[in-house]
Amino acid sequence: MTGETTNEEKYYKFGIIGFPIGHSLSSVMHEAALKSLDLKGEYQTLETKPEDLIDRIKMLKRDNFNGFNVTIPHKVPVSLFLSKVDEYANLAGSVNTIKILEDKSLEGFNTDVYGYIKAIPDDVDLKGKKAAILGTGGAARAVIVGLKSLGVAEITLFTRNIIDSHQTAETFRNKFPDLKINLVQNEFLQTLEEFSIVTNTTPLGMRGFHAGISPFNEELINTLPKDGIVYDIVYNPTKTELLKQTIKAGRRAIGGLDMLVYQGARAFEIWTGIKPEPDKMKIAALEKLLDS
Repeated sequence: MTGETTNEEKYYKFGIIGFPIGHSLSSVMHEAALKSLDLKGEYQTLETKPEDLIDRIKMLKRDNFNGFNVTIPHKVPVSLFLSKVDEYANLAGSVNTIKILEDKSLEGFNTDVYGYIKAIPDDVDLKGKKAAILGTGGAARAVIVGLKSLGVAEITLFTRNIIDSHQTAETFRNKFPDLKINLVQNEFLQTLEEFSIVTNTTPLGMRGFHAGISPFNEELINTLPKDGIVYDIVYNPTKTELLKQTIKAGRRAIGGLDMLVYQGARAFEIWTGIKPEPDKMKIAALEKLLDS
């Protein structure tokens, strides 16, 4: 795959499955990556309802796709079709990238963990620190694994529903016995003073869903340490209400677009063996966001 002749002859087929996925930026990012590397190929957005998952996977194999991304609600159930998974997917218990091998078997990866870590600046040291995560869904699982990889000592999960979130907390307590994991009802969140990084994994603030809404008020953000970080994985809009509040409070803010781009770049590399240019993918995503 490294020779020029091979690249010219090969035609790549990628896609994303989920429901709903009309908002996805994956196609523009991956098509930009293909173009920048002078590779022939396509990336299809394939809306797939839960009851159609089996038929969709059969189609992807039959039509000679090289790989595909997986989003809500398939990140966990798709594991049933995989012959093996990488370490991040195994730890997170969810998959967002699948490579279709030559024998048509499926290998699963979680590039969300990679993307989450990669978007955190190199000068940030979280070893031995305390972190907070808002939400306990699939994205939160990737963030827990990412924070553990960065060496945090304690994670507090804030949730609307303790009962529904209990299993997630217990799962990671068992996987990471040396990591302290707390589970707290949102209503009891009164201060952020002990946290070095706070990550929002909920859809609050997302365009078309809860745009203009922040999970925190300004008073709460002002309790975050002066060197504290707020990381919002929502990428549309690129500057959410939460990030605006964080910047106004003089704290460090990380948006979700870089995580999206880096996880996409890692998926592209898994499928092709070639590293794309994340900047080209980011520009394409930004242009799409501005047009929408």
